[in-house]
Amino acid sequence: MFIGRQNKQLSTFARNLMAGTLPMKPLIRVDITSDTVCPWCFVGKRNLEKAMDASKDKFAFEVWWHPFFLNPNADTKGVDKLEYYNNKFGKERAAAITERMTKVFHDLGLNFKIGGLTGSTLDSHRLIALAGQQGSEKQNMLVEELFLNYFTQEKYIGDRQILLEAGRKAQVEGAEAWLNDPNAGMEEIRQDLKQYGKGVTGVPDFLINGKQRLSGAQPPDSFLKAFELAVA
Repeated sequence: MFIGRQNKQLSTFARNLMAGTLPMKPLIRVDITSDTVCPWCFVGKRNLEKAMDASKDKFAFEVWWHPFFLNPNADTKGVDKLEYYNNKFGKERAAAITERMTKVFHDLGLNFKIGGLTGSTLDSHRLIALAGQQGSEKQNMLVEELFLNYFTQEKYIGDRQILLEAGRKAQVEGAEAWLNDPNAGMEEIRQDLKQYGKGVTGVPDFLINGKQRLSGAQPPDSFLKAFELAVA
């Protein structure tokens, strides 16, 4: 399945090239290793998009998402998010983290919320793998929906119905059958962890054109510099 996804990407590129619809600009591919419950991954996504928007007349972009598991043994049923953070960091530090993220999200025009459940992100990554087979645009739409659900709407993205609704909004085809098969997407995840997760100790991690790497929620200016170096 993983190899098939790569072939599909190449065939889409070839079709666009033959149709003359590809922009005559250098193509920058951004591979993001991320977990769907990582707030800095959402912040990094928004900062990347600001840099891409500022460079849209100069470069063309493809963005692809790859899995990372901050808590590989997380409960699939979900646990109270605030209680989890209090237990993990202590109440004082958890409150400080929440206060900081609230400000960071506010600066991005988003309302950070700490309610709801947190838990396993495996199914969300399986669905992201399916979306990736249908193109980078759908995959990015899905990741955006999942981030919004978890961080601003207090929805548990380990819940099957929440995932299916996010898939519908992102126009991902075949999501229900895919999620009903516990093996679907697992090979893609294994391959992605091997190819993109090697050496990654924290997320978000951005690999730009396979040679420029940025770690953490970098500001837009850092991406702008990396774009220039990536095409040099």
